[in-house]
Amino acid sequence: MPGVVAAVVVAAGRGLRAGGETPKQFRPLLGQPVIRPSLAMLAAHPEVNLVQPVIHPGDRALYEAASGGLDLLPPAFGGATRQASVLAGLEALAKHSPQIVLVHDAARPFASPALVSRAIAAAKNSGAAVPALGVTDTVKSVDANGLVSETLDRNTLRIVQTPQAFGFDVVLGAHRKAAAAGREDFSDDAALAEWAGLDVSVFEGEAGNVKLTSVDDFARAETMQLAALSDIRTGSGIDVHAFGPGNHVTLGGVRISHERGLVGHSDADVVLHALVDAILGALAEGDIGAHFPPSDPQWRGASSDRFLKFAGERVAARGGMIAHCDLNIVCEAPRIGPHRDAMRTTIAALAGIPVDRVGVKATTSEGLGFTGRGEGIAAFATVTIRLPWRSSHAG
Repeated sequence: MPGVVAAVVVAAGRGLRAGGETPKQFRPLLGQPVIRPSLAMLAAHPEVNLVQPVIHPGDRALYEAASGGLDLLPPAFGGATRQASVLAGLEALAKHSPQIVLVHDAARPFASPALVSRAIAAAKNSGAAVPALGVTDTVKSVDANGLVSETLDRNTLRIVQTPQAFGFDVVLGAHRKAAAAGREDFSDDAALAEWAGLDVSVFEGEAGNVKLTSVDDFARAETMQLAALSDIRTGSGIDVHAFGPGNHVTLGGVRISHERGLVGHSDADVVLHALVDAILGALAEGDIGAHFPPSDPQWRGASSDRFLKFAGERVAARGGMIAHCDLNIVCEAPRIGPHRDAMRTTIAALAGIPVDRVGVKATTSEGLGFTGRGEGIAAFATVTIRLPWRSSHAG
């Protein structure tokens, strides 16, 4: 498909220098796995059509938990080196015939949507481009004896990041050429492209687009992320649905047997509807009806998890995160207690946050009002999100 832009997210390494037994790309950072912000941002980016994760075969369960609710291609399985893993991702994408491909390291969770846009524009302009930062410190070359052999001209030096961007066919050809030649020693895709004879340009990188390698990196990253996501917002949502014919209700994404169903254009999940409105309210992006109008037949009977995924992607597209969800359900029946943990688990997976950041409470209305008369169910949601401060000034 001409014009398709794809992204390969490389997450097959073991990454144990960061401490613990879990590969660093799946370690939690402010409550969510390191890999998730990159996957979510790329999946929500308006210029990216396909996202191809590459993982270690033994990390499938970790990956599934980290990527829940995101619109991604099935993961490819990486090789013994980063280079082999990138090639596996490119080969998996070949059947989609993308024009441009971005290669991004999962251990860089802070790349912004703006950086991705610059990468795509640079690749379209030059065919091969990498984000880079200037060097501000003096850099010296040191010999094996620990003696300075040369002071390098920092004006010609750059620190290179990911995502690196290429024309798909040329970078796939370069990787295949390197594999056939038995070359597996390239430190990044730009170095491989240079070896294959491609001219590689640079574009402006981001100081915050750091790579997480050590335990100290994680500590610094959490402090940096909290400082960057300083636009803290709260949204509220309310929804009501009446009982009607049926033998079950769907609440918080969980099917519960009941003598009646709930009436609605979609699946009438009053809990998820309130939650979506709360998220959209925190973003100041309207309400659920504005994005999924009841008059549109495509949403008839739709599962409401699609609406929650959409809302979460809207947060990711702004470079933000959902920090906490609190839900109150008001009904006489069915009993919510036995299903509370299942709801929390489902909502956490859909929102991409840990389950301890989802609260679900229930109460009756003591026989008062329409809920007290058993005529329907009401739900109230409060959500906290964190956005980069700059997003509040965007046009």
